[in-house]
Amino acid sequence: MELRLYNTLTRQLEVFEPQDPNRVTMYVCGPTVYNYVHIGNARPPVVFGVLANLLRRRYGRLVYARNITDVDDKINQAAREQGVPISAITDRFAQAYAEDMAGLGVEAPDLTPHATAHIPHIIAMIERLIDSGHAYAAEGHVLFSVASYADYGRLSGRDPEEMLAGARVEVAPYKRDPGDFVLWKPSTPDLPGWDSPWGVGRPGWHIECSAMAEAHLGDSIDIHGGGIDLQFPHHENEVAQSTCAHGGQVFARYWLHNGLLNFGGAKMSKSLGNVALVHELLTLHPPEALRYALLSAHYRQPLEWSDAVIEQSVRTLDRLYGTLRDLAGVPATEPIVPVAVESALCDDLNTPAALAELSRIAGEARKAESPIARASLKAELLGAGLLLGLLQQAPEAWFNRGTDAGDDARIQALVEERNAAKASRDFARADGIRRQLAEEGILLEDTPQGVRWRRA
Repeated sequence: MELRLYNTLTRQLEVFEPQDPNRVTMYVCGPTVYNYVHIGNARPPVVFGVLANLLRRRYGRLVYARNITDVDDKINQAAREQGVPISAITDRFAQAYAEDMAGLGVEAPDLTPHATAHIPHIIAMIERLIDSGHAYAAEGHVLFSVASYADYGRLSGRDPEEMLAGARVEVAPYKRDPGDFVLWKPSTPDLPGWDSPWGVGRPGWHIECSAMAEAHLGDSIDIHGGGIDLQFPHHENEVAQSTCAHGGQVFARYWLHNGLLNFGGAKMSKSLGNVALVHELLTLHPPEALRYALLSAHYRQPLEWSDAVIEQSVRTLDRLYGTLRDLAGVPATEPIVPVAVESALCDDLNTPAALAELSRIAGEARKAESPIARASLKAELLGAGLLLGLLQQAPEAWFNRGTDAGDDARIQALVEERNAAKASRDFARADGIRRQLAEEGILLEDTPQGVRWRRA
């Protein structure tokens, strides 16, 4: 089956054809590490992580890079407020980000380039842009000349003047044009800086990703991903500077953008204060339920984040893991990725359709009677989960999350006591145990395999 992806650059679904099937390349914009990330920041790593799984399944070798921006004015401000070097801020929150993503079941990319480790690459790219007439130095700054690139605005699909009208543009006397953007800026002694042909300074935000993608993936890459909020100006500027630095060669052949998370009816944003931090959510909810929730809507659509979405995800995973628990006695075989699940993901990463298929398979497994059918459906359930990053823990671990073995044994003993009371027709005692467990948030379920219990 063909893999079709919606290319923001062309505004249409396209069959994905890599430049080199033996080395597929993908770059996804990562975080600026000055604080804990919110759950909206986790959507790109989760959804593009599923795409990475799919690409590896189809092509074998994928080189996937997700960067860390560790030099930025917000980082500088945090360092000044705390009286520490920027590395104290960036090291702490880069580690926190890695831990948060691991908690959500996000596999680490092949490469995690840091901006500060690529200053020579950045300077070299800026020099090429100056030499080719696409950038100019002015008062310790280096700026990209937007007028020098005729296709500026193609990615976002708007006229440059319209884009500038709705964007925050720094007005400065050293600019030739108000839309020209900074590639390099001077640093005062209290700010981090590196020697350059234009004086001690630091890179602008946009040039970092272009230089890191070039250093690790090449002049032209297959896929570039990120949030739709980065389309302009960040990705638009990446296209311009990379294309011009490489003599007109296409920078990224497929541009993929995920929709934003809304919280309380507005875009989730630190500046608005309506954020839910991943760091905190992981302590309040089952991490796998957070991952399921992030996959529950199509990646290009907005997702309204709420407790109800998380609770629904928990209930769905209860049913899926309950099915696997009921199939515990079925001999394990190699996981099989169902055709319908792979087909859904090949249709522009349609995770809602893939999740619906996951539930359908579980339903079939619960009804299946023959050992062969039960074994096959169990293998499909695990294979589909593997591709989506779900259902990879033991059912007992899912149902017993956040508890200790001693409490589990106590609950199981009460369940067995209730079973014995029912068998001896002591219904008052049996009802009393059920009420006691219900008050503790323990729900009992009658199944063909006997009474099961789970925490509400």
